[in-house]
Amino acid sequence: MNFDTADDLHLHCGSHVLSLRYPLVMGIINLTDDSFSGDGLHGNARRAIEQGLRMVEEGAHILDIGAESSRPGAAPVSVAQEEARLLPVVEGLLECGVPLSVDTTKPEVMQSALAVGAEMINDINALQAPRALELVAASRAAVCLMHMQGNPGTMQQAPQYVDVVSEVAEFLAQRIAAAEAAGIDLERIVVDPGFGFGKTLEQNLALLRSLDELCMPGLPLMVGLSRKSMLGLLTGRAAGERVHASIAAAMLAVARGANILRVHDVAATRDALAVWNALKEPQNES
Repeated sequence: MNFDTADDLHLHCGSHVLSLRYPLVMGIINLTDDSFSGDGLHGNARRAIEQGLRMVEEGAHILDIGAESSRPGAAPVSVAQEEARLLPVVEGLLECGVPLSVDTTKPEVMQSALAVGAEMINDINALQAPRALELVAASRAAVCLMHMQGNPGTMQQAPQYVDVVSEVAEFLAQRIAAAEAAGIDLERIVVDPGFGFGKTLEQNLALLRSLDELCMPGLPLMVGLSRKSMLGLLTGRAAGERVHASIAAAMLAVARGANILRVHDVAATRDALAVWNALKEPQNES
């Protein structure tokens, strides 16, 4: 394996090559009608495209478009329903200037999204479905491999680990090996510990506290802490009132090695990162 140094790290997403010298922001576009965060667009393609363009203006480096809820207890949707919500938005944002990621677990949806121009697959199931590895390998798309214990319908009922940090790290290492064996170059792979996906508050905090132990040389680490229920448990605030807690959690993640922040609040996150980035390089003052 040939690994880049931290300052030379890049992510290849189709026609885009993204430098990870500084942390990147992935803006969330949620087309579901039962979003945990209250930002679901109910499949409204026009509003979703407008939101995506606004997020790019606010500084998003990647847009992540999802059409099936993965909140705890969520019911699955059909391939046809997911594609009907998703594909018009992907097509409508193709010229927005940043890579489009599609948040799906279904190989059929992956194939359709890649065919219309998506350049990243964000899979909470880490390409474990039949044909998923092969489909992504045959493309030029990047992929995010996430850890989840159980499935969205049951994952929060009673998640159990002996050592959550080591078990998540072991799972991600196994999925990286499977992806590489299938022909997916390391420069196209991102990993995500899956905050809130089959984890209690204490387990989520243990992962955040030891996030640097999940950083793998040459591979970007993505975190999705934005508006999560763990922040609600800590602050007592509803999902739409968790912007400040989300920013705090995001910056703690960056301090522990996170390269990509998957967020609902792009402008606020970019402002926080502007301060962080200023400390990485000396500023020229006139």
